[in-house]
Amino acid sequence: MSQSEPDATPRRILQRGLWFEEFEVGTIYEHRPGRTVSEADNVLFTTLTMNTQPLHLDQAESEKLPPFHDRLVNSMFTLSTMVGLSVAQLTQGTIVANLGLTDVSFPHPVKHGDTIYAETLVVDKRPSSSRPSEGIVTLKHVAVNQHGVVVAEVTRSTLVRMAPK
Repeated sequence: MSQSEPDATPRRILQRGLWFEEFEVGTIYEHRPGRTVSEADNVLFTTLTMNTQPLHLDQAESEKLPPFHDRLVNSMFTLSTMVGLSVAQLTQGTIVANLGLTDVSFPHPVKHGDTIYAETLVVDKRPSSSRPSEGIVTLKHVAVNQHGVVVAEVTRSTLVRMAPK
């Protein structure tokens, strides 16, 4: 068969996250593309989650509040986006559950129009003692804005499937 003729049975690759065995402690994954946050994103998320904080919803009131004098993006949106940016590359279809989040911090605010980029460090992993086909993977997520300033960090513990036998 020549190179120009199509294969009778082309190779197929299904997008998925990593199996437990594929995670390597000490590896950093950069998640791209980033996500530019709009005013609509912030208002929708804030109202969907019943967060009535004027800092997210009321421009006139926020202009009076030091030190930012402007509305800020809801930090829970920032947290969700940071973790969400990692899903396609790390846990899509392979995660069983999130077990917990620790050490959550927001060292710099996110504003409308900022772009969030994320990366993840694999901190630890171990087979589950009670679920033989799964393992626990600990991930440290870090989000930066378009200027490289850290806007959020979290350590996340996940239960991940082992590769099918």
